[in-house]
Amino acid sequence: MNDDVRNLVLGLIAAGISAALGWLARTYLWKRKLRRQQAFFGLPDNAESLLVVNRETAGVELAVHRHDVFALLELSALIKDCGAKAQVVPHDGAQQGFGERTEFCLGGPSSNRRMAAHLQSLLPGVQVNTDSEPGPDRAAFQIGGERYLLAPGTAEYVLLARLTADQGRGARPVFLFCGQRAITNQAATRYLARHHERLHRKYGSGSFVLLLKVVNSQAYGPDVVELVGDVTRAAQAPAPAPAARTSHRAS
Repeated sequence: MNDDVRNLVLGLIAAGISAALGWLARTYLWKRKLRRQQAFFGLPDNAESLLVVNRETAGVELAVHRHDVFALLELSALIKDCGAKAQVVPHDGAQQGFGERTEFCLGGPSSNRRMAAHLQSLLPGVQVNTDSEPGPDRAAFQIGGERYLLAPGTAEYVLLARLTADQGRGARPVFLFCGQRAITNQAATRYLARHHERLHRKYGSGSFVLLLKVVNSQAYGPDVVELVGDVTRAAQAPAPAPAARTSHRAS
């Protein structure tokens, strides 16, 4: 074997080794990213999860708003990425506890009975105005001493929460998407899809409650979302006694 042939063979071997190492590195990084995502959502391979869907306010009992359908599609993609399975159940058909299966609960308490139960038991510091009559306080959020009013199409609020029951290390989380309008539910699911890695770095597998503001949805849809703040402490604290309140309106 002359030098040229030897160099060619060695070059091919080196290229093969480099390609194999590159593939192994990419596979390792992909698997590590997948395991982090699975841990955050509580969805190991082939795990089962619940998608608890609300009904359209002012619609027939079985109707689902189109923005809530889009939100379900966003969540279904996340679940599929984790290699898990999803079961869609209506809000009044999910009569079970939480912690055994990851749950994604969608919609405000006026259209989702299970959301109303979760807010009462897990987030007592959150009060949502469920009056059906039009008025300035309709769908308003009361979180601690702060009040967040709905300005349809201009400034709308939604709570995005990851909560775990006190049932040990293996308990599955429940994710809440509690918005003032259906489009805000979709905005919250999209925000979670885009930022779950950053949220996992910050909160790990712990609980959090974020208040998001959907800006000018009549022009931008669910895409322009501002993080108002982390309201975990206020949301999980007992509801305060009536006192002077600060209201937030669109500027």
